[in-house]
Amino acid sequence: MNITLEYRNDAHRPILDTFTLPTDQEKYTTLPKDMDDPLPKGVYPIVVVESKPVGMFLLHDNERVASYTTESHALLFSAFAINYEDQGNGYAKAALQELPKFVRQQFPHIREVVLSVNLKNDAAFTLYATNGWVDTGRRIGGPIGEQRILSLSI
Repeated sequence: MNITLEYRNDAHRPILDTFTLPTDQEKYTTLPKDMDDPLPKGVYPIVVVESKPVGMFLLHDNERVASYTTESHALLFSAFAINYEDQGNGYAKAALQELPKFVRQQFPHIREVVLSVNLKNDAAFTLYATNGWVDTGRRIGGPIGEQRILSLSI
């Protein structure tokens, strides 16, 4: 498998707009077609590509990050989704393993990436925990319940 992380561009959009997830996954994220357009300043849409887009997430480099960490050189990782038909092929794991390199190249000042994951979303928590993310012990409220804050050192 050879995945790349790329900034979203117009060529990605037709495929991203077809992404679907089962209800039990969709409640924890936002599909690309449902995201604000344009995105707020300091929010970067990143596409997981393996010959075609298979996933997407957002990196936030704005004031929202301060709600998750005291590290001034941090990004917030959110809205991670692998298209349902492409799941089970290791793309999520590969994307998370590629993330530190991408951040070092594109955001050289960054030392930490943070995210929040719903306490009920065991599959996502396990994925993050087995790929270097650490539970900070902090909790915040979320749209459908309490969220744990995870951190990845860069």
